[in-house]
Order: sequence, then C-alpha cells, then structure tokens
Amino acid sequence: MDAIILAGGLGTRLKEVVKDLPKPMAPVNGKPFLQYILDWLSSYPVKKIILSVGYKYEAIKDYFGDNYGKIPIEYAIENEPLGTGGGIKKALEKTTENAVVIINGDTYFPININELHNFHINNISSVTISLKRMEKFDRYGAVSLKGNVITRFEEKKYCENGLINGGIYMVNKEMSSLMLTYPDKFSFEKDLLETRLKTGFVQGIVFDESFIDIGIPEDYIKSQSILK
Repeated sequence: MDAIILAGGLGTRLKEVVKDLPKPMAPVNGKPFLQYILDWLSSYPVKKIILSVGYKYEAIKDYFGDNYGKIPIEYAIENEPLGTGGGIKKALEKTTENAVVIINGDTYFPININELHNFHINNISSVTISLKRMEKFDRYGAVSLKGNVITRFEEKKYCENGLINGGIYMVNKEMSSLMLTYPDKFSFEKDLLETRLKTGFVQGIVFDESFIDIGIPEDYIKSQSILK
C-alpha cells in the first residue's frame, strides 16, 4: 500500500507555543511530531509515503528528505491551502498502489493498519474510517455507526460518550477518478464523505489505541509526556 500524510496544517492555535513551523513539525521530546507518525507507519508494508504539504513545507522537506528508512518520500505541494479534499486529490496523483492509507499529520493514533486494510477489503468499502471511542468530549463531532456503516457525522458539541473520527482512512486508488469531479479546493469530510453517507459509501472500524491530537496548546503539552 501507499500512504498519504496530510502535513500542511498552519498550526494557528499552536502559534503561542510553536512558532514559524508547520504543525506536524512541532517538537515533542526533541523530535518532530511527524517523526512519531513515520516511525509507526514504517512498521507496515508501505511502498511509498506522499507528504501533502503547504505552509513552510521546506522545513519538512529539509528534515526528512526523500526517504524514511527504506521507504521513499514524495511531496505533494500546495501553493495555497486546498482543504483536506484538495490536498488528498493532489497527493493521490502520486500514488501507484491500489490500497492507500490517509493519515492526519497532527494526530497520533497508532492503530493496526493491516487490520484496517483487511476490514476495508473484506467489506468491499469505498472509504473506511478508523474510529475511536471517547468520553466527555466537545472538541470532536460524534460519529453514528450502524453495523459497519457510518450513517451520520454530528456537529461538535459536548458528548458524554461516543465515537469520533480517528483521522485515518483507507481508500482505493480509484478514488482519484471520483475526486476529479471535485474542484481543486474542497473538504474531504464535508463535501465528499458527508454527501455520500446514504449510499453506504463510508464504513468504520473501532480501535482502542491511545489517541493524541496536538491541535491545541494543552494537548500539545500533554503529548510531551504521553510520547516520552
């Protein structure tokens, strides 16, 4: 399989603690947050990594270069923010394997990718989303699941317990053809996934691994001890 990592985040809410760096390069215990993702990812049969980058992407390219261990790295560079959909669309052009795992570059959710892939294939899914069960949360919208099929994405609000989108997707290379029908700039979640829920297009699988999101200063600070 190939892997796409969405690493173009501006890190607006982190600017008070991390300045002049793209969000995935925020230092955690002396190394970039993105490196933890790459360490986890490289333990799976990934043929190529495509980093979808934009804001100050030179910092990422200078640090990681053209490979990570034995895995080649390519860069899909956004000259202007294209949204998650636009970033994925551009990165998919560089994939060659049929199976593609897509990962948010500002979250660490070290699931079993082989299990995600097998579920995706066995259930003949178009898009499979990794889900995480959480309690007492308001930063994320809850996800409704009926059997294996995702039926609804809730708006962000306080929730006692529920499932959230873990930010890791499995798709097939043929997704590139579908994305050609979309503009260069769009949201993968809002404009593509949410509009296709009634067709059973999107399926989900729940994982129990720890979930870290460095999107706000409080959780970024927590990540220093969690990933120690």
